[in-house]
Amino acid sequence: MGKLVLIRHGQSVWNLKNVFTGWVDVPLSTQGIKEAQNAGKTLQGVNFDAIFTSVQIRAIETAMIAMAYNKTYKTPVVIHDEGKMKEWTKIYSENMNDETIPVYCDYHLNERYYGELQGLNKEDTAKKYGDEKVHQWRRSYDVQPPGGECLKDTAARTIPFFENNILPRLKKGETILISAHGNSLRSIVMFIDNLNHEEVLKLEIPTGQPITYVVKNGKLSK
Repeated sequence: MGKLVLIRHGQSVWNLKNVFTGWVDVPLSTQGIKEAQNAGKTLQGVNFDAIFTSVQIRAIETAMIAMAYNKTYKTPVVIHDEGKMKEWTKIYSENMNDETIPVYCDYHLNERYYGELQGLNKEDTAKKYGDEKVHQWRRSYDVQPPGGECLKDTAARTIPFFENNILPRLKKGETILISAHGNSLRSIVMFIDNLNHEEVLKLEIPTGQPITYVVKNGKLSK
């Protein structure tokens, strides 16, 4: 039976500072590290076949810290698909190959791009543009912030990636971990749970708390 585990990265340093982050590549805060550790303890008995993350360090950190607690003692190994990194990261031991979990980092799983809001304090931005406008930028389905993505745009890259690269593996019976972001995971959950646009706007994905689905009769369910 295939199994899917979703984790939103732990608190980042800019989450802590109440700043729009988007694609800015900031690390976890100390609280975020603790959240990743707790997620790892929750998942310590799960034997993962593959891990997918965004290319952003906070999502990669969360996956790697969580896997440090995994009792299967497999090693998560980032897969590189081009250049010297592809050639020079080859593992020459068959036994060690069998004890690895491939980690695929892909920008399609990145957080929603916040455009010209990135780096701005959320409270200060609300004072400048008004609470209603900032709420619309943050929580509407199809209204883009200045120069950025709306949730509809994010879904346009995350859902096809999920359908093409992850869902077939789940249907083959694999156990997959996705470590990503609030909005990229919201869009994937929208697809899995068949949520409408109004329902997904109410969806909250808490940081560092695993969400598990299993494949039953070819469909994912919690």
